[in-house]
Amino acid sequence: MSDYQKIAPIVNQILKKYQLCDNCLGRLFSKQLHLTSNKLLGKKLKKNLNSAQKCYICRNLFDNLNYFLKMMIDISSNYSFLSFSVGAMIKPSIVDRDDYIRSKYKLKGIDSIKTDVSRELRKSFSKKTKKIVNLLDPEVTFTINLKDESCQLRSKSISFSGRYIKTLRGISQKQKSCTNCSGKGCRTCNFHGISEFDSIEGIISQFIFEKLGGTTAKFTWIGGEDKSSLVLGTGRPFFVKIQNPLKRNLKSTSIKSTFLKITNFRLVRESPKKPLKFNSSIEMKISTEDKIDSKNLKKLKDLQKYPIVVYEKSGKRSEKKIFSVKYRKNSSNAFTLFIKTEGGLPVKRFVNSDDVSPGISQILNTACMCQEFDFLDIEIP
Repeated sequence: MSDYQKIAPIVNQILKKYQLCDNCLGRLFSKQLHLTSNKLLGKKLKKNLNSAQKCYICRNLFDNLNYFLKMMIDISSNYSFLSFSVGAMIKPSIVDRDDYIRSKYKLKGIDSIKTDVSRELRKSFSKKTKKIVNLLDPEVTFTINLKDESCQLRSKSISFSGRYIKTLRGISQKQKSCTNCSGKGCRTCNFHGISEFDSIEGIISQFIFEKLGGTTAKFTWIGGEDKSSLVLGTGRPFFVKIQNPLKRNLKSTSIKSTFLKITNFRLVRESPKKPLKFNSSIEMKISTEDKIDSKNLKKLKDLQKYPIVVYEKSGKRSEKKIFSVKYRKNSSNAFTLFIKTEGGLPVKRFVNSDDVSPGISQILNTACMCQEFDFLDIEIP
C-alpha cells in the first residue's frame, strides 16, 4: 500500500466535514509523505474538489500573503542587509481551529500554521529580493502581525571599536541623556537617547547616525578623563554598539573635527562583556601648599614599590600598580609628574590623597592639588 493510499481515508473523513485550503490540507500530511510543498500536496489530495467556501482553519489566510509580502518589501527598502528571518503572530482562533483538527484526527509531528505562514513569507521574500534566509543569526528580522495587519522590522545591532585623540580642553567624554526619556530613546531625541552632540560620545554618535542610521549608540569606554584633560598619543580605545542600523558598512571613517581624531575605527563581532585591563601614561601639573625642594620630590620614586590602594564610598577596595615615575620641578610650589599606571586610578584623588593610599600629598607631607592632567597614551596589554 502506498503512502497516499494510507492517508486517503483520513483525508476523505476531514474533507467530508471541513472545507480546507490547499495549504492547510497539504500541511497536515506533507511531513508523513516527505514532501516540501504543502500547497501542491493539498491540490493533489483534493482531486479538484474545490469550492468557494472559506478554509475552516485559516479562513483563506494564504490567499492574502502577498499583501504582507508587499509590506515587508516596503518596510525594508531603506535597509542594507544580506540575510533575514520572519516570525508571524496569528489570531488565537486560527491556532485553536488548527489544534482542534490535529487533535481530532490524531495527526502528530505536524508544523503549526504559524510555522507554515512564516515559511511561505520567507520563500516569497527570498525569491523576490534574492536575500538569504538565516534562522539562527539574521541581519534583519521581520515580525508579521496577522492579527492587526502590521509588519515590524528589527535590524541586528552592529559594534565598532576605535580610538580617539582629543586635542582641545573643555570637551566632555560622555553626553548627557535626553531629559525627556533619560536615554531610552523617544520622539523628542529621534530615539537616540541623547539630544545634544557636543561631547566625544555625541560627535562619534552623530557621525555614525549620519552614515549608518540607527537608533541608540551604546559606548564601552576604556577609562575616562576630565572635561579639561587632553587625550594624546595613540588615543583612548572605545567600543560602540549601534541599535537598529539601516546600513551595515562604513565607507569612510574620518570625522570632520579640528580637535577630535578617530583612528582604527572598524567593525568588531561585539563589545567586550567584561572590563578590559589597560595602562595609562599620564602627565599631571601639581601645585603644593608648602614650598617643595627637589630632595623631597625624590620620595615620589617610592610609588613604584607598593600598590596604590583605592577606597570607594561603597566600601569597595582596589589596588593599582604604578610602573614608572618621572617628575620635573617647575617652581617652588609647582611640579609636573609623569606616571605610567594601571588603568582606573582616580588621578585627582591620588594627588590630594583622598581615600587613596599612598597618595602624593601623603608622600610629600604637604597639601597638593592637581591643576590639570592629560593622557599621553593608553595601551591595552
